[in-house]
Amino acid sequence: MFSEGLKGIIAAQTMISHIDGKEGVLIYRGYEIGELSHLSFEEAAFLLWYGHLPTVEDAVEIKKKLGTYRFLTPVMRDILHSLPQGMDMMSVLRTVISSEGGTEYKWKPTIEQSMRLTAVIPTIIAYRFNMMMDKPLIVPDTQLNHVENYLYMLTGNNPSKTVADALETYMVLTLEHGMNASAFSARVTASTESDLVSAITAAIGTMKGPLHGGAPSGVIDLLNEIGMAEKAESVIRRKLLKGEKLMGFGHRVYKTHDPRAIALRKKLLENMGDDHSLDLALYVEKKAIELLAEIKPGRSLYTNVEFYAAAIMKSMHLPSDLFTPTFTASRIVGWTAHVMEQAENNTIYRPQSEYIGKRNC
Repeated sequence: MFSEGLKGIIAAQTMISHIDGKEGVLIYRGYEIGELSHLSFEEAAFLLWYGHLPTVEDAVEIKKKLGTYRFLTPVMRDILHSLPQGMDMMSVLRTVISSEGGTEYKWKPTIEQSMRLTAVIPTIIAYRFNMMMDKPLIVPDTQLNHVENYLYMLTGNNPSKTVADALETYMVLTLEHGMNASAFSARVTASTESDLVSAITAAIGTMKGPLHGGAPSGVIDLLNEIGMAEKAESVIRRKLLKGEKLMGFGHRVYKTHDPRAIALRKKLLENMGDDHSLDLALYVEKKAIELLAEIKPGRSLYTNVEFYAAAIMKSMHLPSDLFTPTFTASRIVGWTAHVMEQAENNTIYRPQSEYIGKRNC
């Protein structure tokens, strides 16, 4: 049976995550996502890699290991300095990560390998970002947790608790999302018994496409245009009446509330009043939902997680072209979990194609 884009075709059985788009449910290893939003990045990564929640000792150990694995190799540094100035960040990530391959990454993939690749991606992003800004590389701080260190390396400053908490919650909520295009790409590559680096390089190349990991520039433009709560209703109403798409609302998978957006909103509400950009986003979302219900009744358009991701990036004063790399720094945990699961019961992917060309015989 032909299914364009393999839509609806079950290609693997997994214990990693489950999505129910109609009911608005996302599960990691048996836990609904709302139950996990309080976890640190390290704890959530542990859950996906090991299949169970960490003990206190486990959490301390994985934080220590990720801190140890953050540093670039001399080869990575050389490559970063040799790449063209105009190369986009996702292409930079794809190229530098591919240099990590070596005999230590032979089949089968391991959790230690997964930790190394997860830990080094934020360093690559921060190094490249500061290099393009004519700033020196900021050495990773092994005393900071994964997300705090990422923000520190990007800005040179210890982040506010509100912003760090918001970004960490976002990254926990986007670690994994089923058999999406990049996870499938990683599993297909791994199914040939190629190494973990090759599988992650393939996934990064897939994430680079705008139909998958596209930046939330439209949401940031919307928030910039509104600027203050008093303008929210008039701007949103005008856009909807003109038939313009309201960026940050609606999702390809979720036909009701995006559970990740619900969990992230809850986190932001806990710290309301501490950051103007995040407070504005909360108000804009509330007003947008009201106006969508009034002007487009029955459309079931709800906030998606990218709306709040854009708000968080805006609050950090970082360019929107860092969104997809930051998304990648999160999703690599899911990719590596999928590759390791693929390796446990591996069968090479070999789907059929249907020939529809001419026949001259």
